[in-house]
Amino acid sequence: MNQITVSTDKNKLDVPFIQTFLKDIYWTAARTIKDVQTTIDSSVCFGIYLNDKQIGFARVITDYVVFGYVMDVFITEEHRGKGYSSVLIEKMMSEPVLKDIKIWRLATTDAHFLYEKFGFKSLEHPEKMMEKKLL
Repeated sequence: MNQITVSTDKNKLDVPFIQTFLKDIYWTAARTIKDVQTTIDSSVCFGIYLNDKQIGFARVITDYVVFGYVMDVFITEEHRGKGYSSVLIEKMMSEPVLKDIKIWRLATTDAHFLYEKFGFKSLEHPEKMMEKKLL
């Protein structure tokens, strides 16, 4: 029987696995393993494990009260379509250290259907948002 678990224990994270996956994704292609470790150190992280083997990851950048930004959410291709991403997001949204966050944001190109299940929607006033890119 397959056992799925989600953990916030950063010591359990397989950083080379995470970096290997992310290096082939459009939004993170240039991140080195050192960059990935820095992002992990600076975020609330979630590893998802199938029978103790990591199959996915997500992280939240936050001040723990006002704002949380969801980033780097993935499930490996062979494990997609089985509801594991919903398990991961559910755990993230119910994590006690994140319970006081008032505004959650994220960016997605193709997973709107997933995040909408958890109350995410398009920005009410996107014209108010700005960004600066150094990529």
